[in-house]
Amino acid sequence: MTAAEKADAAAQTDNGRKRTVDLLARAERQELLAAWDALAEKPAAQPVRGPETGLVMVRGRIGGGGAPFNLGEVTVTRATVRLASGSVGHAQALGTDREKARLCAIFDALWQEEATKGFVEDRLLSPISSRIAAEAGLKAEETAATRVDFFTMVRGDN
Repeated sequence: MTAAEKADAAAQTDNGRKRTVDLLARAERQELLAAWDALAEKPAAQPVRGPETGLVMVRGRIGGGGAPFNLGEVTVTRATVRLASGSVGHAQALGTDREKARLCAIFDALWQEEATKGFVEDRLLSPISSRIAAEAGLKAEETAATRVDFFTMVRGDN
């Protein structure tokens, strides 16, 4: 494998991992518990860090492109676990739900293993992605219902 092919494979893995961590952070606790209950063999997870709760500064921009400013602080819970196989999973989620952060970290570690990656994709990430898309579609429909189109009429005597 050439260096370019290795770099391309690493970029695809990084993009997949980013997607995984993003979807896990947006998961609901019930979705995580349902996937956990569906696991045939529950992995032994040793906590490396946390779960612990703290504050993170959120930055904003005026109009989406202006100078950044500190908007305020949000509560975030993070966790890091190591499975018996050696895989390490990380998770961060808004709020104070420590069990959610722990489960997200476990599923992140399971996603990194070839034996359980398919399970995590099929039973957890795909339903979360579908739910998020459905919620975005519903929000777009609700927003479209309030849209007002303005038009200007030109008088003919000018």
